[in-house]
Amino acid sequence: MKQGEWLLELEDTEWPLTAIDHDRIIARAIVVDNDSDFYFVRVERDDEFEKAAYIETAGGGVESNEDPDAAIRRELHEELGVSVDVICKIGVVSDYYNLIRRHNINHYFLCRIVSFGEKHLTKEERENYHLSTLKLTYIDALNEYERCGCTRLGRLIANREIPVLKKAKELLDSQT
Repeated sequence: MKQGEWLLELEDTEWPLTAIDHDRIIARAIVVDNDSDFYFVRVERDDEFEKAAYIETAGGGVESNEDPDAAIRRELHEELGVSVDVICKIGVVSDYYNLIRRHNINHYFLCRIVSFGEKHLTKEERENYHLSTLKLTYIDALNEYERCGCTRLGRLIANREIPVLKKAKELLDSQT
C-alpha cells in the first residue's frame, strides 16, 4: 500500500473470532458507464455463510503472477463481460471473514466501461453463487446494499462497500 492511500479497516462483528489463518489479496472495482450508472454482481448462495442474496462489487482474487491492476481488468472481463479504463485506485479495505478464518485485503479501483462483451464465469460462480449483473443508479445501489443487509454476510459486505461507493461518487463528482 502506498503512503497516503485511502485505507479502511473493518472487523467482522457477525461471527465470533476463533483464528485468522490466511490472507487473500483481492481486486475489486466500482464500475461506471458513460451515463453514470454503476455495475455490480448479484450473488445468491447457500453455504457455510448461510442462505443469502446480495450485491457486491465485481472482482476476485489476485493470482500469484499478477498485480491488482491486471487482476481487476481480468475479473471485470470475466464477471461483467466488460473492458474498462481504470480511472484511479480508490484505496484498500482490510476486512475479515471470521467464519472462514480469512483476512481480506481488498484493492478497490474506479473503472469506466469502454466496451461490453461476453462474460466468462467459472462453474463455481454460475452454479454455487449464481452471479448475475446489476446496473443501478448511485441511489439505487445504496438502497440495494441497505436492503441486502438483513443477513450477516450482507451486513459484512455492505459495511465494506458502502464507504467505497461513496468515495467513488466523490471522486466522480470532483471530475465534473
